[in-house]
Amino acid sequence: MSLASDPPTVRPPLDDSDIPAFWQALGLPGLIDVHTHFMPDNVLTKVWAYFDDFTEAGLSWKTHYRYDEERRLSLLREFGVRRFTAMLYPHRPDMAKWLNDWAAGFAARTPDCLHTSTFFPEPSAAGYVAEAIEAGTRVFKAHVQVGGYDPRDPLLDPVWGLLAESGTPVVVHCGSGPEPGRHTGPEIFAEVLARHPSLIAIIAHMGMPEYTEFLALAESHPGVRLDTTMTFTDFTEEMRPWPAGLTPRLADLGDRVLLGTDFPNIPYPYARQLEALTRLGLGDDWLRAVCHDNAARLFAL
Repeated sequence: MSLASDPPTVRPPLDDSDIPAFWQALGLPGLIDVHTHFMPDNVLTKVWAYFDDFTEAGLSWKTHYRYDEERRLSLLREFGVRRFTAMLYPHRPDMAKWLNDWAAGFAARTPDCLHTSTFFPEPSAAGYVAEAIEAGTRVFKAHVQVGGYDPRDPLLDPVWGLLAESGTPVVVHCGSGPEPGRHTGPEIFAEVLARHPSLIAIIAHMGMPEYTEFLALAESHPGVRLDTTMTFTDFTEEMRPWPAGLTPRLADLGDRVLLGTDFPNIPYPYARQLEALTRLGLGDDWLRAVCHDNAARLFAL
């Protein structure tokens, strides 16, 4: 469904303190961010260390919001983020269940967080995924790059089936940015979608850097969504520029693009993501849908 209209009339936020004025000008009750990270402190510290050491195109990726959990939650609420996620992911066997237990506790004490879970290709995966769905998980995270696994692994086939059958969305990092993995890329995940065509898969980072191919996957699979995480920002444009010729197709896919930011693991202020979306020039209706309405509908909020 095309949501393109006249260029945006709202002014993009100048800084983080200006974010509420942005969504209020759009007539929204706030923002919904489907790609934010909350995880155990020892795991998050290792994630931050990875980004401390990551450089490309002469750019530094030092985390802008390196605060304790309560401060990070307070910031999101100050920005007006009404719902957000706790994206977390394992990199080895026997880790996902422990992360899911932590995430369940986090969701219980954080009612504005969409209960998030994860998985890894291991014999117990189908069992703990079923338990997580039963316990109220609203969204899953699959990180093919960090996990280093093949999403076509037979151990994951019942997991994808459970997610498709239950209609539980899964945010999938299967693009090859910021670094390619052994099993990243659109062709591989397309095979998962072929086996589970009703799967609701939210492709992280718009599939960066394989933007064209993942956009085509979304156009051909009604269950596929794209999240905006870090895409279109000046930082990412230096490394993995968005092909301007694809932008009109975003308007046609306007009801299946969702706001994502990667907060807190971003090297710039949160407002830059909203500024970048406004700069696309796709109109107020498109911004309303991406920043709130599409996710509100998907998660029945």
